[in-house]
Amino acid sequence: QVQLVESGGGLVQPGGSLRLSCAASGSIFSINAMGWYRQAPGKERELVATISSVGTTNYADSVKGRFTISRDNAKKMAYLQMNSLKPEDTAVYFCNGVIRQSATMRTLEVWGQGTLVTVSS
Repeated sequence: QVQLVESGGGLVQPGGSLRLSCAASGSIFSINAMGWYRQAPGKERELVATISSVGTTNYADSVKGRFTISRDNAKKMAYLQMNSLKPEDTAVYFCNGVIRQSATMRTLEVWGQGTLVTVSS
C-alpha cells in the first residue's frame, strides 16, 4: 500500500510563511508527477502547484511568485514553500502523487489526508 502524509500546516499571520511537506511511503517503484491542491470552506478543491519527475513546475495564477513547489526524489518527498500568505490562502492543503507500485507495477493516483493552513491575524 502507498501513502502520502502531509505536515507543516498551522496558523500564520498575513504576510507570513509556511513550508508544507509531503512524505510518500509504501511499496513504491517510482513517483511521477506530484502536486499540491487546496480546498477552502465551501469551495471546490483547486490546483495549487504541480511538479514533474524531472522538476518541471506549474502554478495556479493566484500563487505565482509567492509559492514554490519542490521535491526530493531520493527521499520521496515533496514540499510547498508558501510566502506572503494571504487570508484567502486559508484552506486544507492536499498532497497528490502519481505513483507506480513495486508489487503490481500499477500506477495509481494517491492523495494525502490534508493539512490545514489558516492565515489570520
